[in-house]
Amino acid sequence: MRRLPTRLAGALLAVLALATATACDGASAAAPAASATGRNADRVEPLSPAPTPDLPVTVDSADGGRVTVGKADRIVPLSGSLSEIVFTLGLGDRVVARDITATFQQAAKLPVVTRGHDVSAEGVLSLRPDLVIAETSSGPREAMEQIRAAGVPVLVVDPARGLDDVGTRIRAVADALGVPAAGQRLTERSERRISAVREEVPGTGEKPRVAFLYLRGSASVYLIGGSGSGATSLIEAAGGIDAGAESGLTKDFTAITSEALVRAAPDAILVMSKGLASVGGIDGLVKIPGVAQTPAGMDRRVVSVEDGVLLNYGPRTDQVLESVVRQLYPGGAA
Repeated sequence: MRRLPTRLAGALLAVLALATATACDGASAAAPAASATGRNADRVEPLSPAPTPDLPVTVDSADGGRVTVGKADRIVPLSGSLSEIVFTLGLGDRVVARDITATFQQAAKLPVVTRGHDVSAEGVLSLRPDLVIAETSSGPREAMEQIRAAGVPVLVVDPARGLDDVGTRIRAVADALGVPAAGQRLTERSERRISAVREEVPGTGEKPRVAFLYLRGSASVYLIGGSGSGATSLIEAAGGIDAGAESGLTKDFTAITSEALVRAAPDAILVMSKGLASVGGIDGLVKIPGVAQTPAGMDRRVVSVEDGVLLNYGPRTDQVLESVVRQLYPGGAA
């Protein structure tokens, strides 16, 4: 799936890891995202020409330390979002492993060394990495300590919470790889494309209320996102209102109840594509208690985006936003 991204923590991470592994084993790391995010969305679009790292560099790490990167010939990003950034910077040929959430085509054949924030230290170290790039939620802690104890530099990057974090994360990774100019180029490209999509959002009519639901039918997990889910920024950029947050849900995620859905009263429901499939599609979604009684359920108004990119807030966020806008306003007007 990104992830659900780093915002899901605690017990939910364990459920997420299981659900992600179940969804991705077999037919693979992912169904093509093109139907969910537009142009060639199952591939990233690397910068050209590819930059050449100027190393060594010493940079700040989000865990409070300083990391010196002497080589970047063998890179292990521990999330799909971080893999996406490295590949899009033009350095994908240096990546030697992936997280199961790195679902784009260029990374599909790499060995998986982490599933839903469950890092295999032995798997990472067996690939002799020069640099490991991690999220603040990467773990377990013992695995991360084992990697550091082996002398491998580990850069920790702050999680993405919204569109404003796109450039920050790109530049953090680019600086650590010794390609700051490429990081600035990619930031500018990403922000320009996001702005172009936002300009196409219908500006008339009442703003649609959109509820972000996290669903894993196989694990009986049905959650509604609140102000900390990470979806608010995306929903607002698409011209909507985060119905969960606006209804007073302050936690990241809350178990779905009929009462919570009535308060949220969404006009549309935002879901990850594998989550929607796990409950039997839209027909199954409206059977979840309370959904059919919402305006979204009555109208069967559902916005579905590929798990691996929905909340990445990275180089493909413009495609995600474009997909959300297209599905939210199928007639071109709010």
